[in-house]
Amino acid sequence: MSAVRSTGTGRVLALVLGFAAMVLAAWLAGRAAERSALADLARQARATLTLQSGALHAEMQRQTALPLALASDPEIADALREGAAPEIAQRVSTRLATIAAATGAAVIYVIRPDGLTVAASNATEERGFVGRNYAFRPYFRDAMAGGSGSQFALGTVSGRAGFYLSRRVGDRLGVVVVKIEFDGVEAAWRAASEAVFVTDPRGIVLVASDPAWRLRSLRPLDAEAEAEIRAAQDFGDAPLSLLPLFPAQDGLVRVGRGAQPATLALLRDAPVSDTPWRIHSLTPIPKAVARERAQAQLIAVLATGLAGFGLTVWLARRARTRNRLAESAARRAELEARVEERTRALSAANGRLREEMAERERLGRELAQAGRLAALGQFAASMAHEINQPLAAIRSYADNTGKLMERGRVQDAAENVAAIGRLTDRIGGLTRQLKGFARRASGRREPVPVDALLRGALEVAAARAEADGTPITVEAVPDLAVIGDASRLEQVLVNLLQNALDAVAARPSRRVAVSVAAEGERVGIEVRDDGPGIPEAARGQIFEPFFTTKADGLGLGLAISRGIVEECGGALSVRDAPGGGTVFRVELVRAAPAESRAEETEASA
Repeated sequence: MSAVRSTGTGRVLALVLGFAAMVLAAWLAGRAAERSALADLARQARATLTLQSGALHAEMQRQTALPLALASDPEIADALREGAAPEIAQRVSTRLATIAAATGAAVIYVIRPDGLTVAASNATEERGFVGRNYAFRPYFRDAMAGGSGSQFALGTVSGRAGFYLSRRVGDRLGVVVVKIEFDGVEAAWRAASEAVFVTDPRGIVLVASDPAWRLRSLRPLDAEAEAEIRAAQDFGDAPLSLLPLFPAQDGLVRVGRGAQPATLALLRDAPVSDTPWRIHSLTPIPKAVARERAQAQLIAVLATGLAGFGLTVWLARRARTRNRLAESAARRAELEARVEERTRALSAANGRLREEMAERERLGRELAQAGRLAALGQFAASMAHEINQPLAAIRSYADNTGKLMERGRVQDAAENVAAIGRLTDRIGGLTRQLKGFARRASGRREPVPVDALLRGALEVAAARAEADGTPITVEAVPDLAVIGDASRLEQVLVNLLQNALDAVAARPSRRVAVSVAAEGERVGIEVRDDGPGIPEAARGQIFEPFFTTKADGLGLGLAISRGIVEECGGALSVRDAPGGGTVFRVELVRAAPAESRAEETEASA
């Protein structure tokens, strides 16, 4: 009787211990799965912040050179001089409107030393800036005192927030101001379903994917800081109320949504390059985290139950073995070995199953993240790469214009300013084209004179070639035209010329040659250099994205160029040049003479 009670008590104890073990295993596995999922979300948030910060910095850098270029414009300086005719200010306003439309600037305006606006891109609008006084703005005072200034503030006339970049004109003649609004950046964030916002050092939200979060505060403002903000009129009458973010466990926050329940999210931040701002991201804790936790707990319970079952079987067999003491020692040893072998095999199978499931989940997450990073990174990097070439030419023209003005060569300086205007238009075109490239859009196909393509490309590359002392010779057949998109094909030739100049930069004797030849219904344009050439091993990868032989290259120029040429129905190839060097050949469809004449007639009209 005592033995029966002992056996029953042992079974109950074993069941209790087994249940406790399953509960403990489920809790530990759930916590581990949750930590792993949160770590993945944190890595995703860091990658998102890096990309979004780079895109915001690129948007700001795109506009930084504009005030500098306008400050050296002689007509703007004439409009600021005392006794200037009203017609000069009107012409300047018309030009500023054209420049603002081409560059995407919200507004561009010119201010006299007393703070009064004399010309503006919105002069013809009902609430234009002409005649308004901005002497109270810090960006005006900083520019007059130190040559340049910047400020993020709420417009006193438009009521729209924006980033103001200012530059002093001449010897304190006045200030030229460019206002940037970030509606496009915010729209891109919303389209990508990203919860992103940017704050200044005081914690005030300047740019946000959620418009309702603009001009709210990440943390409480003391009375002194709020008084300074109100005195400077940075944000008008905005209440600067706190964001609905509330700390939660494990470094998470709860995001308030009015009458709806608050949601749990991961808050991360990073600095924005060349600014005192910080960019923040809110990554929602998705249901997938709870699902992974539940799956891990289920696996842990099953594994513990199976292990417990195996242990129970082993104990039962061992008990039966003890009841068969009369059996031989050899059979008892064999039975115990068999039970142990089966238990080990079952445990090993369970372990392999858990490892395989965890590996597949990890690979799936990494592949999805790599795809998103590759797409966004290619778009941001290609925009910076393509716009850099015209900007370099603009800088060179601007430097030359200052020297020409010092020497009194006004006509030559005016030609340089006109060239800067054309290059600025090209930057706007490049921006639209690169957006179309990111959407895999096809370029236009129309007759394009080859002479016009060569003139435009050489205009961009000539400044660098002259500075390097590299002659560029051109052998072209007159009156040839090809089918394609003029601005994008010009972009291809600029890239090939820049690569050729890079190839010969370190050579003692340098030469770059461009030749054009008609071959039946095709036209071939070849850019040749006498550089070191391209190794055979690298030639097969030279047109692949992110492959480059340059120490500081992005590896995108040739990949983008080949895509443009192929969209125009042509081909881009590379070969060794006789006697050393490299030849890049652009082969395009030749336009019929009638199409070419019609295109030239439309251009002249």
